[in-house]
Amino acid sequence: MGLVKRNHVWWMSFMYQGRQVRRSTGTTDKRLAESILCKVKVQIAEGQFFERREEQERTFQEMMDRYVQERAVMKAPKSRERDRAALHHLLPVFGDKILAEISAKLLAAYKAQRRIERAAPATINKELQLVRHAFNLAMREWEWCRENPMHRVSMEPVRNEVDRWLTADEEDRLLAASSPWLQEIIRFALNTGMRQGEILNLQWQDVDFTRGTLIVMKSKNGTRRTIPLNSTVYELLAAKQAVTGASSGPVFKTPLGNRLKVRFLVREFCEARDLAGIPDFRFHDMRHTFATRLVQRGIDLYKVQRLLGHKTGTMTQRYAHHSPESLRDGVNVLEEARQDRVSTKLAQG
Repeated sequence: MGLVKRNHVWWMSFMYQGRQVRRSTGTTDKRLAESILCKVKVQIAEGQFFERREEQERTFQEMMDRYVQERAVMKAPKSRERDRAALHHLLPVFGDKILAEISAKLLAAYKAQRRIERAAPATINKELQLVRHAFNLAMREWEWCRENPMHRVSMEPVRNEVDRWLTADEEDRLLAASSPWLQEIIRFALNTGMRQGEILNLQWQDVDFTRGTLIVMKSKNGTRRTIPLNSTVYELLAAKQAVTGASSGPVFKTPLGNRLKVRFLVREFCEARDLAGIPDFRFHDMRHTFATRLVQRGIDLYKVQRLLGHKTGTMTQRYAHHSPESLRDGVNVLEEARQDRVSTKLAQG
């Protein structure tokens, strides 16, 4: 048994029923901490000590503070920003509650309140997913609690179909309204399906002209993926490299040769979009356009999934409703079978 100081607070460490227990004394006064430890020793010796689990002492605020410190730092900047936005709503409701108090009933009530506040279903789900992930860590790795209340809370239904993509006419108008450097990025996005961040992070050393491929090194889901270059992208990159002479560093930069930031790109894109008179179209919708055009031309969903870098087919399945023509082969088989039977009968006389 002993005392250890952590962040000015004294913690006691002792064995109970063959297991080491570490618990805060809640004080910065060493003499008081020693008295608390002595009391615990007496309780154990007299058989009157009953361990209180961390879930009876730890608060939701403490859990999220540790989550941010240990896990959020490993996330992409946009993911960290989403976590901060989620905590802005979660902490005022749950921050002071101990983990044992947070039940499925309370979380369901929170979900209902967010609906009343007109939060989007996807937003509510991101907040609940953050709670679920933190509780999983607290239960499985930190041993702060025995169960995850989120396991009994359903997520909000989200309409997954993607209906906004760029028509050929809109593409022509958007390109005509864009400056040359933005035209390059638009053509590149429409022919690779890469995310905005992936495009901005693309380095020349990730482009292999010999194989006609590029590698996405920093994907949203943390995995690399290889994308083959069609002739449009190959020629665009080859011409760009011939002009710049670059063999390393970012592929896409500002007109002045500086690092291209998201804010600058989005501002320029929105100005071109508005000038072209294209309503309700975001930069990310070019990724939807890429996928939609592939599916409409009969490319199977598995290939589209691999090109988009989706971990599962669930996300890619959103584009399935765009492929009636690619499904026509399936029903045509029945017609071919009928014709074969007719031909067989005629041959048999």
